[in-house]
Amino acid sequence: MIITQKHKETEILFLVEEAEEGGYIARSFHHSIYTQADTLDELREMVLDAVACHFDDDDTPNLIRLHIVKDEVIAV
Repeated sequence: MIITQKHKETEILFLVEEAEEGGYIARSFHHSIYTQADTLDELREMVLDAVACHFDDDDTPNLIRLHIVKDEVIAV
């Protein structure tokens, strides 16, 4: 069987963490996409731009999911 239509992802997932030097970093789980910004609002814009640059128009996922992780340390 020959498949003529390319498979299009519907969603891309990013891990978002606080950077040690301040701000935030976002890394895609399944693609070589990485970006950083000072605020979460700026990071959202940077992720949109990075995804747009990484994919062709026809291959761009419909959704971007940001999995935001925040470490919190509690003294005992």
